[in-house]
Amino acid sequence: METLHTVFYFVVAIAVLVAFHEFGHFWVARKVGVKVIRFSIGFGKPLWTWQKSPNDTEFVVAAIPLGGYVKMVDEREEAVKPEDLPYAFNRQPLLARTAVVAAGPIFNLLLAVFLFWLVLVIGEVGVKPLVGGVEPGCLAEQAGFVKGDEILSIDERPTPTWIEALDTLLTLAIDGKTEINVLTKAIDDSQQVRLIHLSEDDVQSPETLHKHLGLKPWVPTIKPVIGKLLDDGVAKQAGLQTGDLIVSADGGVIADWQQWVEYVQARPDVEIKLLIERGGAQLPLSITPRKEQQTDGKAVGKIGAGVDAPKELLESMLVTHALSPWDAIPVAGQRVWFYATTTLKMMGKMVVGSASVENLSGPISIAQYAGQSAEMGLTAFLKFLGLVSVSLGVLNLLPVPVLDGGHLVFFALEAIKGSPVSEKIQLVFQQAGMLLLMLLMALAMFLDIGRLFA
Repeated sequence: METLHTVFYFVVAIAVLVAFHEFGHFWVARKVGVKVIRFSIGFGKPLWTWQKSPNDTEFVVAAIPLGGYVKMVDEREEAVKPEDLPYAFNRQPLLARTAVVAAGPIFNLLLAVFLFWLVLVIGEVGVKPLVGGVEPGCLAEQAGFVKGDEILSIDERPTPTWIEALDTLLTLAIDGKTEINVLTKAIDDSQQVRLIHLSEDDVQSPETLHKHLGLKPWVPTIKPVIGKLLDDGVAKQAGLQTGDLIVSADGGVIADWQQWVEYVQARPDVEIKLLIERGGAQLPLSITPRKEQQTDGKAVGKIGAGVDAPKELLESMLVTHALSPWDAIPVAGQRVWFYATTTLKMMGKMVVGSASVENLSGPISIAQYAGQSAEMGLTAFLKFLGLVSVSLGVLNLLPVPVLDGGHLVFFALEAIKGSPVSEKIQLVFQQAGMLLLMLLMALAMFLDIGRLFA
């Protein structure tokens, strides 16, 4: 069931992002006078087609939902009817062809602006940026962070939620900042500026930075009482019931829910001997957490159970950050610029070897992120779509033959030399670009599979 959920939201995400990308090409092509033969979402066997008349564009939804394409009238691809020659892509002015090619990634970036704007207007719900603990010897301890600090801003950027704070820290680190100012508020309401010093080793990957920072979010002390149980979870299969109190595990006392979660996660496929309290009586029970792979490749134990936490306690941990529709416009644009430049900088660091290729995500990881964000709610899924749309737009603008950016490079050379680059030379570079993309996709898939079985 979980796999179907993940696949469904992955397909939804890909369909939306590809549709906007291809619609950009389609819309601009029509505006500059290019005849579009087919607009397809997906590849392979058509599942649904629609065409107003034999001379109009054929709209297709195909069986393999991992991309899409817009087929235009073009003499370089096939013979063109005499009456269609004025509408052929290859016969359009250079500026018109450039606009058609650039429109796809630009529409992805515009979609990202809209999605982030929507998230900001709806409001993001997140955990308050309160420090719950500091690892000994870590960067946070060296900067003077203490338990109970609230992170107000980072380099003068407001950080209303814990995720926002971590994202800002990561982006500034990738940006090459070696000193980051963090404004915090202590329990007594006094404010301090903490200075985090970073080295190149600290930004090899987001996981490395998080580990070196050593900051833990604040988590309230909650009794280890079972609340929600998943029907297909091992907790229900083992006999646990709603309201059960976890007294001990393997003879050790379980004091709170967080301790119980960490105990379970550390024991995938390992039997745990429990002592539970139910209806005033104590009962022995055995449970074996199911092994699951996280997106970072780490194996953890899961039992399919949630905590029975007081509603008011949960609400005290959360904060909603929202802006007016007008105020959200520039902020959404800034976020897209922020993530686009961060993507380029991280790619640059991977190319020169100063960042790990482990940061690459393939279709398996993206599918997992899609499913997880959908479980978290509408705004989380919209934010995920925005982030992937930025990545898709940026990647397609890279000067790699086969990608939109590669075609734009050929157009730039055409503008300089006054005539198109020969088809023979374009073909050679496109074959090289295709090989490069295939190797990159193979590496991403290899890393994805490695994360699954790590």
